[in-house]
Amino acid sequence: MYAVLETGSKQYRVTAGDTLEIERLEVEAGKPFTFDRVLMVGNEGKFTLGSPTVAKATVTADVIAHKRGEKKIAFKMKRRKGYHRTVGHRQELTVIKITEIKA
Repeated sequence: MYAVLETGSKQYRVTAGDTLEIERLEVEAGKPFTFDRVLMVGNEGKFTLGSPTVAKATVTADVIAHKRGEKKIAFKMKRRKGYHRTVGHRQELTVIKITEIKA
C-alpha cells in the first residue's frame, strides 16, 4: 500500500517504513504527526484518487529529527559596476519516518 501526500507545497509518494526529509514541521522530535492532505492511495492495483484529497485517508509519521539542509550559494554581479553579492541559504528540514497509512 502506498499514498501520495502533500506537505510544504510538495508531493511525496510514501509507503510504510519510508524515511523522508521534508520542509520544517512545528512538532517536537519524537512525537507522531498525522498528514491529512492525502491526494491518492494505491493498494494492490486499486487506486483511490481524491478531488483534491481522499476523504478519511491519513498518513501517520514519527518525527525523528530537525536539521538544516546543505548550503546553496547565489552570486549576483553586474559587470563593470563594481557590484557583486554572495548570498547563502540553508533550508530548515524535518526528518520523518512513515509508520501507517489509513485509507
